[in-house]
Amino acid sequence: MPFTRSRELALRIDRIACEGHGACAELLPELLSLDEWGFPIVHRAAVPPELAAHARRAVAACPVLALRLERGRS
Repeated sequence: MPFTRSRELALRIDRIACEGHGACAELLPELLSLDEWGFPIVHRAAVPPELAAHARRAVAACPVLALRLERGRS
């Protein structure tokens, strides 16, 4: 069987690095919301293809680089 790499993207949050700025949830409310302290909650880690550009924008907007996109493991 040939090696194939999954194309699915997944959101990951570094909870230690996150300072609760909330930009990610503002830019990607379809997948993220904020808890009562302002820290993000991922409602769905898998990023649908139609939201990939928005997810990249949210990752780029994180001032402490706590949000990242990873390729899913196949």
